[in-house]
Amino acid sequence: MIMGEQESHKRSLPREPTAQETAQKQSISETDNILPAEVVEAAKKAEEAVVLTSKPGIQMGEWNPRTQLGKDVLAGKITSIDQLFEDGVKITEPGIVDALLPGLAHEIILIGGSGGKGGGVRRTPSRRTSRMHKSGRRYKVSAMVVVGNGNGYVGMGYARGMPGRHKEIIEKALVKAKLNLIPVMRGCGSWECRDASPHSIPFAVTGKSGSVKITFMPAPRGLGLVVSDEVKKVLRLAGVEDVWAKSRGQTSSRVNTIHAVFDAFGKLNRLRLSEEAKQSVGLRVGRVGLGSPLVQGGH
Repeated sequence: MIMGEQESHKRSLPREPTAQETAQKQSISETDNILPAEVVEAAKKAEEAVVLTSKPGIQMGEWNPRTQLGKDVLAGKITSIDQLFEDGVKITEPGIVDALLPGLAHEIILIGGSGGKGGGVRRTPSRRTSRMHKSGRRYKVSAMVVVGNGNGYVGMGYARGMPGRHKEIIEKALVKAKLNLIPVMRGCGSWECRDASPHSIPFAVTGKSGSVKITFMPAPRGLGLVVSDEVKKVLRLAGVEDVWAKSRGQTSSRVNTIHAVFDAFGKLNRLRLSEEAKQSVGLRVGRVGLGSPLVQGGH
Protein backbone atom coordinates (compact mmCIF):
# COMPACT_ATOMS: atom_id res chain seq x y z
CA MET A 1 0.00 0.00 0.00
CA ILE A 2 2.83 2.39 0.84
CA MET A 3 4.56 1.73 -2.50
CA GLY A 4 1.30 2.34 -4.34
CA GLU A 5 0.75 5.64 -2.56
CA GLN A 6 4.31 6.77 -3.42
CA GLU A 7 3.81 5.93 -7.12
CA SER A 8 0.49 7.80 -7.26
CA HIS A 9 2.16 10.78 -5.55
CA LYS A 10 4.94 10.80 -8.20
CA ARG A 11 2.37 10.71 -10.98
CA SER A 12 0.53 13.70 -9.51
CA LEU A 13 3.70 15.87 -9.51
CA PRO A 14 3.85 18.45 -12.35
CA ARG A 15 6.14 17.56 -15.23
CA GLU A 16 9.08 19.87 -15.83
CA PRO A 17 8.96 21.50 -19.31
CA THR A 18 11.59 20.48 -21.82
CA ALA A 19 14.05 22.93 -23.39
CA GLN A 20 12.08 22.92 -26.67
CA GLU A 21 8.81 23.77 -24.92
CA THR A 22 10.50 26.59 -23.01
CA ALA A 23 11.89 28.07 -26.23
CA GLN A 24 8.45 27.92 -27.89
CA LYS A 25 6.84 29.72 -24.94
CA GLN A 26 9.49 32.44 -25.13
CA SER A 27 8.90 32.94 -28.86
CA ILE A 28 5.13 33.16 -28.29
CA SER A 29 5.56 35.68 -25.46
CA GLU A 30 7.82 37.80 -27.65
CA THR A 31 5.32 37.92 -30.48
CA ASP A 32 2.45 38.64 -28.06
CA ASN A 33 4.17 41.90 -27.18
CA ILE A 34 3.40 43.17 -30.69
CA LEU A 35 0.00 44.65 -30.02
CA PRO A 36 -2.10 46.07 -32.85
CA ALA A 37 -1.89 49.53 -31.28
CA GLU A 38 1.91 49.35 -31.27
CA VAL A 39 1.93 48.19 -34.88
CA VAL A 40 -0.23 51.13 -35.94
CA GLU A 41 1.96 53.52 -33.94
CA ALA A 42 5.09 52.17 -35.63
CA ALA A 43 3.48 52.57 -39.04
CA LYS A 44 2.49 56.15 -38.28
CA LYS A 45 6.02 57.02 -37.19
CA ALA A 46 7.38 55.52 -40.39
CA GLU A 47 5.11 57.60 -42.61
CA GLU A 48 6.50 60.94 -43.63
CA ALA A 49 4.36 63.91 -42.54
CA VAL A 50 2.78 65.31 -45.70
CA VAL A 51 0.71 68.48 -45.78
CA LEU A 52 -1.10 69.22 -49.07
CA THR A 53 -2.38 72.76 -49.63
CA SER A 54 -4.36 74.44 -52.36
CA LYS A 55 -1.38 76.62 -53.32
CA PRO A 56 0.59 75.80 -56.48
CA GLY A 57 3.03 72.99 -55.82
CA ILE A 58 3.20 70.68 -52.83
CA GLN A 59 4.27 71.97 -49.44
CA MET A 60 5.51 69.54 -46.79
CA GLY A 61 5.43 69.94 -43.05
CA GLU A 62 8.35 67.74 -41.92
CA TRP A 63 9.77 66.30 -45.14
CA ASN A 64 13.15 67.65 -46.26
CA PRO A 65 13.97 66.14 -49.67
CA ARG A 66 17.54 64.97 -50.21
CA THR A 67 17.43 64.23 -53.93
CA GLN A 68 16.72 66.39 -56.97
CA LEU A 69 13.60 64.34 -57.68
CA GLY A 70 12.28 65.06 -54.20
CA LYS A 71 13.00 68.77 -54.60
CA ASP A 72 11.10 68.82 -57.90
CA VAL A 73 8.13 67.13 -56.24
CA LEU A 74 8.26 69.62 -53.37
CA ALA A 75 8.37 72.53 -55.82
CA GLY A 76 5.35 71.23 -57.71
CA LYS A 77 7.21 70.48 -60.95
CA ILE A 78 6.08 66.83 -60.77
CA THR A 79 2.45 66.30 -59.78
CA SER A 80 1.75 62.73 -60.93
CA ILE A 81 3.42 59.48 -60.00
CA ASP A 82 2.51 58.11 -63.43
CA GLN A 83 5.10 60.45 -64.91
CA LEU A 84 7.84 58.78 -62.86
CA PHE A 85 6.83 55.28 -63.99
CA GLU A 86 6.63 56.34 -67.65
CA ASP A 87 10.10 57.87 -67.52
CA GLY A 88 11.53 54.91 -65.60
CA VAL A 89 12.71 57.07 -62.69
CA LYS A 90 13.67 55.21 -59.52
CA ILE A 91 11.98 56.42 -56.33
CA THR A 92 14.57 56.88 -53.59
CA GLU A 93 12.57 58.73 -50.91
CA PRO A 94 9.34 57.62 -49.21
CA GLY A 95 8.23 61.25 -49.01
CA ILE A 96 7.86 61.30 -52.80
CA VAL A 97 5.26 58.54 -52.61
CA ASP A 98 3.48 60.22 -49.70
CA ALA A 99 3.30 63.45 -51.67
CA LEU A 100 2.07 62.02 -54.97
CA LEU A 101 -0.15 59.29 -53.46
CA PRO A 102 -1.40 60.61 -50.11
CA GLY A 103 -3.32 58.33 -47.78
CA LEU A 104 -1.77 54.98 -48.68
CA ALA A 105 -3.20 52.02 -46.79
CA HIS A 106 -0.93 49.27 -45.46
CA GLU A 107 -1.21 45.66 -44.30
CA ILE A 108 1.20 43.47 -42.33
CA ILE A 109 1.65 39.98 -43.75
CA LEU A 110 1.61 37.27 -41.10
CA ILE A 111 4.80 35.48 -42.10
CA GLY A 112 5.74 34.03 -38.70
CA GLY A 113 4.32 31.16 -36.71
CA SER A 114 4.73 29.14 -33.55
CA GLY A 115 3.50 25.66 -32.69
CA GLY A 116 0.35 25.33 -30.61
CA LYS A 117 -0.40 22.84 -27.85
CA GLY A 118 -2.93 20.95 -29.94
CA GLY A 119 -0.89 21.04 -33.14
CA GLY A 120 -1.05 23.45 -36.03
CA VAL A 121 0.64 26.83 -36.35
CA ARG A 122 -0.25 30.10 -34.70
CA ARG A 123 0.47 32.89 -37.20
CA THR A 124 2.39 35.96 -36.01
CA PRO A 125 3.39 39.28 -37.66
CA SER A 126 7.12 38.60 -37.37
CA ARG A 127 9.29 35.57 -38.08
CA ARG A 128 12.27 34.61 -35.93
CA THR A 129 15.16 32.70 -37.45
CA SER A 130 18.42 31.51 -35.88
CA ARG A 131 21.86 30.39 -36.95
CA MET A 132 24.59 28.65 -34.99
CA HIS A 133 27.75 30.52 -34.05
CA LYS A 134 30.75 29.81 -31.85
CA SER A 135 29.15 31.76 -29.03
CA GLY A 136 25.76 30.05 -29.48
CA ARG A 137 22.59 30.79 -31.37
CA ARG A 138 22.10 34.18 -33.00
CA TYR A 139 18.55 35.28 -33.76
CA LYS A 140 17.06 37.62 -36.36
CA VAL A 141 13.48 38.89 -36.65
CA SER A 142 11.88 39.72 -40.01
CA ALA A 143 8.61 41.36 -41.06
CA MET A 144 6.77 42.04 -44.33
CA VAL A 145 4.50 45.02 -45.08
CA VAL A 146 2.39 45.74 -48.17
CA VAL A 147 1.12 49.23 -49.09
CA GLY A 148 -1.35 50.34 -51.73
CA ASN A 149 -4.03 52.87 -52.60
CA GLY A 150 -6.65 50.27 -53.60
CA ASN A 151 -6.68 51.76 -57.08
CA GLY A 152 -3.82 50.46 -59.19
CA TYR A 153 -0.67 50.91 -57.07
CA VAL A 154 0.90 48.46 -54.62
CA GLY A 155 4.31 47.94 -53.01
CA MET A 156 5.97 45.32 -50.81
CA GLY A 157 8.73 45.69 -48.23
CA TYR A 158 10.68 43.01 -46.32
CA ALA A 159 13.03 43.92 -43.47
CA ARG A 160 15.12 42.13 -40.84
CA GLY A 161 16.60 43.15 -37.52
CA MET A 162 17.59 42.15 -34.02
CA PRO A 163 15.04 40.64 -31.59
CA GLY A 164 13.17 43.11 -29.40
CA ARG A 165 13.04 45.80 -32.10
CA HIS A 166 9.78 44.90 -33.76
CA LYS A 167 8.66 48.52 -34.18
CA GLU A 168 11.86 49.49 -35.98
CA ILE A 169 11.66 46.44 -38.25
CA ILE A 170 8.04 47.14 -39.23
CA GLU A 171 8.92 50.79 -39.81
CA LYS A 172 11.82 49.78 -42.05
CA ALA A 173 9.61 47.36 -44.01
CA LEU A 174 6.99 50.09 -44.50
CA VAL A 175 9.57 52.48 -45.94
CA LYS A 176 10.86 49.76 -48.29
CA ALA A 177 7.30 49.02 -49.43
CA LYS A 178 6.84 52.65 -50.48
CA LEU A 179 10.13 52.64 -52.38
CA ASN A 180 9.12 49.41 -54.18
CA LEU A 181 5.74 50.77 -55.32
CA ILE A 182 4.63 49.56 -58.78
CA PRO A 183 1.58 50.13 -60.99
CA VAL A 184 -0.79 47.21 -61.54
CA MET A 185 -2.24 46.31 -64.93
CA ARG A 186 -5.97 45.65 -64.61
CA GLY A 187 -8.81 44.86 -66.98
CA CYS A 188 -11.38 42.19 -67.74
CA GLY A 189 -10.06 39.22 -69.69
CA SER A 190 -12.76 36.77 -68.61
CA TRP A 191 -14.86 35.25 -71.42
CA GLU A 192 -17.79 35.12 -68.97
CA CYS A 193 -17.85 38.87 -68.44
CA ARG A 194 -16.20 41.08 -71.07
CA ASP A 195 -17.52 44.34 -69.62
CA ALA A 196 -14.21 46.14 -70.34
CA SER A 197 -13.85 47.50 -66.80
CA PRO A 198 -10.73 47.18 -64.60
CA HIS A 199 -12.15 44.86 -61.93
CA SER A 200 -9.89 41.86 -62.71
CA ILE A 201 -6.71 41.21 -64.72
CA PRO A 202 -6.51 41.21 -68.53
CA PHE A 203 -4.69 37.90 -69.00
CA ALA A 204 -3.62 34.80 -67.12
CA VAL A 205 -0.15 35.19 -65.65
CA THR A 206 2.16 33.04 -63.50
CA GLY A 207 4.56 34.32 -60.85
CA LYS A 208 7.34 32.29 -59.25
CA SER A 209 9.52 32.60 -56.18
CA GLY A 210 11.44 29.66 -54.74
CA SER A 211 9.27 26.57 -55.00
CA VAL A 212 6.03 28.59 -55.10
CA LYS A 213 4.23 29.08 -58.39
CA ILE A 214 0.96 31.02 -58.43
CA THR A 215 -1.20 31.54 -61.51
CA PHE A 216 -3.81 34.31 -61.65
CA MET A 217 -6.67 34.02 -64.13
CA PRO A 218 -9.31 36.61 -65.08
CA ALA A 219 -12.65 36.15 -63.36
CA PRO A 220 -16.15 37.56 -64.03
CA ARG A 221 -17.53 40.44 -62.00
CA GLY A 222 -18.97 39.45 -58.64
CA LEU A 223 -16.91 36.30 -58.15
CA GLY A 224 -14.51 37.87 -55.64
CA LEU A 225 -10.94 36.89 -54.80
CA VAL A 226 -10.46 33.11 -54.86
CA VAL A 227 -7.10 33.20 -53.10
CA SER A 228 -5.64 32.75 -49.61
CA ASP A 229 -6.15 35.39 -46.93
CA GLU A 230 -2.65 36.87 -47.15
CA VAL A 231 -2.79 37.14 -50.94
CA LYS A 232 -6.19 38.83 -50.59
CA LYS A 233 -4.49 41.63 -48.66
CA VAL A 234 -2.18 42.32 -51.60
CA LEU A 235 -4.89 42.14 -54.28
CA ARG A 236 -7.25 44.42 -52.36
CA LEU A 237 -4.53 47.03 -51.92
CA ALA A 238 -3.80 46.72 -55.65
CA GLY A 239 -7.46 47.29 -56.58
CA VAL A 240 -8.16 43.83 -58.02
CA GLU A 241 -11.71 42.73 -57.15
CA ASP A 242 -12.21 39.41 -58.97
CA VAL A 243 -9.64 36.75 -59.82
CA TRP A 244 -9.10 32.98 -59.97
CA ALA A 245 -5.84 31.55 -58.64
CA LYS A 246 -3.98 28.26 -58.74
CA SER A 247 -0.84 27.68 -56.69
CA ARG A 248 1.82 24.99 -56.42
CA GLY A 249 4.80 24.43 -54.18
CA GLN A 250 5.32 25.14 -50.51
CA THR A 251 2.77 27.95 -50.17
CA SER A 252 3.02 27.77 -46.37
CA SER A 253 6.14 29.89 -46.86
CA ARG A 254 4.26 33.16 -47.10
CA VAL A 255 7.35 35.21 -47.94
CA ASN A 256 7.82 33.27 -51.18
CA THR A 257 4.09 33.40 -51.88
CA ILE A 258 3.94 37.20 -51.69
CA HIS A 259 7.11 37.50 -53.77
CA ALA A 260 5.47 35.26 -56.39
CA VAL A 261 2.43 37.58 -56.46
CA PHE A 262 4.63 40.58 -57.20
CA ASP A 263 6.53 38.60 -59.80
CA ALA A 264 3.20 38.03 -61.56
CA PHE A 265 2.40 41.76 -61.40
CA GLY A 266 5.80 42.52 -62.91
CA LYS A 267 5.20 40.13 -65.81
CA LEU A 268 1.85 41.80 -66.53
CA ASN A 269 3.52 45.21 -66.66
CA ARG A 270 6.09 43.96 -69.18
CA LEU A 271 3.42 42.89 -71.69
CA ARG A 272 3.16 44.91 -74.91
CA LEU A 273 -0.31 44.97 -76.52
CA SER A 274 -1.92 46.50 -79.56
CA GLU A 275 -4.56 49.21 -79.18
CA GLU A 276 -7.26 46.78 -80.30
CA ALA A 277 -6.28 44.27 -77.60
CA LYS A 278 -6.21 47.02 -74.96
CA GLN A 279 -9.75 48.09 -75.84
CA SER A 280 -11.10 44.54 -75.89
CA VAL A 281 -9.98 43.80 -72.31
CA GLY A 282 -10.50 47.32 -70.96
CA LEU A 283 -6.82 47.66 -70.06
CA ARG A 284 -5.93 50.15 -67.32
CA VAL A 285 -2.52 50.68 -65.73
CA GLY A 286 -2.39 52.50 -62.42
CA ARG A 287 -5.04 54.81 -61.08
CA VAL A 288 -8.61 54.85 -62.41
CA GLY A 289 -11.09 57.53 -61.36
CA LEU A 290 -10.70 59.95 -58.45
CA GLY A 291 -10.24 57.71 -55.47
CA SER A 292 -10.79 54.41 -53.75
CA PRO A 293 -13.16 53.40 -50.94
CA LEU A 294 -10.28 51.45 -49.34
CA VAL A 295 -8.18 54.56 -48.86
CA GLN A 296 -11.05 56.91 -48.04
CA GLY A 297 -12.21 54.61 -45.27
CA GLY A 298 -8.76 54.55 -43.67
CA HIS A 299 -6.73 51.63 -42.41
